Amino acid sequence: MTTQNARGRRRATGPALEPRVSEAVTAAGRPRDLHRDARRRRSPFRQVTEFAGASGVGQKAGIALAATGLILTVTVPATSPLAATGEIGSTGAVLSASVQPEVSAAAGAKVDFSRTAVSTTGDPDGKLKQLLSAQSAGTVSRAASAGSLGTPLDSLITASPFGYRVSPITGGYGEFHRGQDFAAQCGTAVHAAASGTVTFAGWHPFGGGNRVVIDHGNGLETTYNHLSSFNVNVGQTVSRGDTVALSGTTGASTGCHLHFEVMVNGEVVDPMGWL
Repeated sequence: MTTQNARGRRRATGPALEPRVSEAVTAAGRPRDLHRDARRRRSPFRQVTEFAGASGVGQKAGIALAATGLILTVTVPATSPLAATGEIGSTGAVLSASVQPEVSAAAGAKVDFSRTAVSTTGDPDGKLKQLLSAQSAGTVSRAASAGSLGTPLDSLITASPFGYRVSPITGGYGEFHRGQDFAAQCGTAVHAAASGTVTFAGWHPFGGGNRVVIDHGNGLETTYNHLSSFNVNVGQTVSRGDTVALSGTTGASTGCHLHFEVMVNGEVVDPMGWL
């Protein structure tokens, strides 16, 4: 029985309870922890990562830090059952594996890798050969022929275009200019516009001066005029870009330049449609 005094404390009126005797716990009586020795052998870092993987705390912390931009890459061992299941829609599966796109095709789909001809920008002669083998040079459109011939000079500076013009020699109107004139100092290297065979190398009696003609096959020819000299012979095979002559001002010429012509089945056409 207890009573309460004025200050609020309770005072015992009955006999005092016997004090509890603390039981001595010895190492022999303590239950054995089967995993204690294994934990002692593991490093503190591994214990932390195992706990984080088992509880999911590490994954949640990694997601939060990555979202704020504080961590670029977070790697935590995926040891939790959630991450190991790999079920679609589970957070662990999304974090541990990336979704691979599916590639499908119809059962009757046919893939054909065969090609009749192959040409690349690294093989411009292949493009020209393919173009001329499919049709006569006279039927090739301007859109298809553009860029099929190489430039006869390293630098092209137009001096007089193809077509009707005022004659620079007589001053008369209505002269038909059969080629494209490019300004070039005398002695400038002149290159073959494409691979072919030299069919003429000599003096042109109709104003071309020293002239070289190259046959590229299937009705396509190029001519190089007013040359100061040339270093090829009739019947010689040349490759695209080979130096075949030096520019000059021979024949009906008023100054150093290159008169370049493109002939299709014996008729001149605008060279700019092939360059």
